[in-house]
Amino acid sequence: MTIAQTAYGPVEGREKEGVLLFSGIPYAAPPTGPRRFRAPESHEGWKQTRQALKFYPAAPQYPTGGMTAAVPVRWDEDCLALNIATPAIDDARRPVLFWIHGGAYRTGQGNVPWYNGAQFVRNGDIVVVSINYRLGALGFTDLSRFGDEFATSGVNGTLDQIAALRWVKDNIANFGGDPERITIAGESAGAFSVCTLLASPMARGLFRAAIPQSGGAQHTLPREAAKIVADRFLEAVGADNPMTLQALDAQAILDAQKQVAEQLDQGIDANETLGVPVQAFYPVHGTDALPDSPLNLIAQGASNGVPVMTGTNAHETTLWEYYNTDEARLARLGDHYGAGKVLQTLRKLHPDAGPGDLAVALTTDFTFRMPAVRLLEARAGADPNTPSWMYWFCWESRQFNGKLKATHALEIPFAFDNLDKPGVDVFLGPGDVPQTVASTMHQAWIGFIRDLDPGWAPYTLKRRETMRFDTESILVMDPEGPEREAWAGIR
Repeated sequence: MTIAQTAYGPVEGREKEGVLLFSGIPYAAPPTGPRRFRAPESHEGWKQTRQALKFYPAAPQYPTGGMTAAVPVRWDEDCLALNIATPAIDDARRPVLFWIHGGAYRTGQGNVPWYNGAQFVRNGDIVVVSINYRLGALGFTDLSRFGDEFATSGVNGTLDQIAALRWVKDNIANFGGDPERITIAGESAGAFSVCTLLASPMARGLFRAAIPQSGGAQHTLPREAAKIVADRFLEAVGADNPMTLQALDAQAILDAQKQVAEQLDQGIDANETLGVPVQAFYPVHGTDALPDSPLNLIAQGASNGVPVMTGTNAHETTLWEYYNTDEARLARLGDHYGAGKVLQTLRKLHPDAGPGDLAVALTTDFTFRMPAVRLLEARAGADPNTPSWMYWFCWESRQFNGKLKATHALEIPFAFDNLDKPGVDVFLGPGDVPQTVASTMHQAWIGFIRDLDPGWAPYTLKRRETMRFDTESILVMDPEGPEREAWAGIR
């Protein structure tokens, strides 16, 4: 029996894969009943030893059914819990990796096998934390017009993340971790979350470093767009105030959320509907937790003093089959992003590329690569003395006859050194397991988490140093520079 103390009561963990694992520790009160659509509240705690032997349910969600859905989703509104993997319960004060899952703010959970932190524990002597937080309509519907008690409703999922961070800050020393050496990290919506936390005044001082993977600081909704989402949601659910929503079960809310998402997330039509190229049920800025857009706040100095390592994958949007785009859709994509000039540049630089390849390049840049570049540009302008690092994941999957390439989320099992986990082989495709690439990336992540140094030169606006991870990993300067320059003035 392995017992650790917390401020809320003792918890019992277990040994698994040579590490100590504590699963399903609640970090806040269940966000149910009268707590629905409200900021997270402290858990009342427990007197007897609480078993932390099973993962908590995920936040309510529809299953994605996609390639990343390797684990069946068991969900419940009572979902605010975290998991801790550690080498030992002692006073060693190890660095901490705090992982936030992705899933477009609507799906995902902290216990996906790809996020298994055992390799970080074994190879880096690092304590790993993963969390669940409220998603979709329950986490990000802006109902603030209905009263002060709902003032935070557009960012409750973000406040859940902050509550989990505070819990870790206060308790992780009892699990062998160092509360002063916490690195927050995440992929996709998890990376958007990391950037939001970098910007939030409410998260200041809760971590020392950050790793946003395939995500930047441009993925939040302004109040006017959030009101459109809320209006559509209330209409879909048949309610005119939050009190009516309290009487509904979670499935009814999910059904309404799905209906609204189908109305507003029409890909190239979404910009015309919401006025911004961001999906429904994303965090809302213009709140105490997020006074402005994260990118603006970071440009004003919100992330000063916090080292950041970020990067993207070379062909992110093959995951959504943009390689099947025809010329007509390609033209609409260029118009949608206000990127006709970029499309012309891409055609000149890649004269043999078909519309599918051009669509992947355009959408990858707009949604992922350029936001990562803008993040580091904003940080450099606000604080040139705090280092940032950039990576570029270019190892290409063999799946679908090579069409998947270096797709979205593919880098996760490489960074975690989890190429043997369920579902990874489907992403890799046939052929030899690229363990050398995984080992190289994993050691870079360990170096950053432990020593704030992944092993290559920091990013500067003059040279734009970028580590290119592939079968041969090398440092390159300003990769795809002409494409980057073509995006000037477009966000």
